Amino acid sequence: MTAKIYILHENDAWTMHLVKRLKEQNLPYETWHLAEGFVDLSEEPPKGIFYSRMSTSSHTRGHTYAPELTAALLAWLEFHGRTVINGSRALRLEISKIHQYTALEAAGIQTPKTIATVGKNQLVAAAEKIGTTSFITKHNRAGKGLGVQLFHSVEALEAYAHSSTFEPHVDGITLVQQYIKAPEPYITRCEFVGGKFLYAVRVDTSDGFELCPAEACQIGDFYCPVGDSLPHRPKFSIVDDFSRELIEQYATLQQYEKSFQSM
Repeated sequence: MTAKIYILHENDAWTMHLVKRLKEQNLPYETWHLAEGFVDLSEEPPKGIFYSRMSTSSHTRGHTYAPELTAALLAWLEFHGRTVINGSRALRLEISKIHQYTALEAAGIQTPKTIATVGKNQLVAAAEKIGTTSFITKHNRAGKGLGVQLFHSVEALEAYAHSSTFEPHVDGITLVQQYIKAPEPYITRCEFVGGKFLYAVRVDTSDGFELCPAEACQIGDFYCPVGDSLPHRPKFSIVDDFSRELIEQYATLQQYEKSFQSM
């Protein structure tokens, strides 16, 4: 049987460009849509390269347990020594902010004070323990910035937690985090592949933190991120002079992850 490239995913919209390119290159491929399915542990996986595109926001598309199915599949593939891109460790980081923060701290990158909670009463107790006037809540597993809310008092959080507008979280864990007000309303995303820095993107947060470029950057025939020639400030824009010192610091996370995977 000819070895193939296997794409593991739960969202066709995010794989169609990759599939188009594989067709252009005449490369054998197969897509495995993991919204549902099974893994027969008594069988051996096919030969090939397995590329995981699983997303933490799968539950927003009705695919709540796709990450869990993917985790089982990756464990099976790795047990049999298959080549996996974005394997089990990458998936754990993808679906858990707790794993992300601890990995950042282990790599020497400071993160805001954060408390993980289960239960609404514990949520309020954590807010009291944070010890700051303003704080934010986050879903541990969310994606696209979902569930991020700013509060200026414990009383406001308590009222929200026991109201009908409280947003449920898919893994039951809510994070309470120290709020750090930025001088300007934007964040910077740095993209790395294989430990190498590719580019930095400035993301406008004026309208909140639901910041998935694939869905928020709807600009018709323009390329994305867009340039400054448009009449309004773009939601996403490339940063040409991002701090080299910070890039080197962020690269340490890549090195930490490699060392973890080799243990």
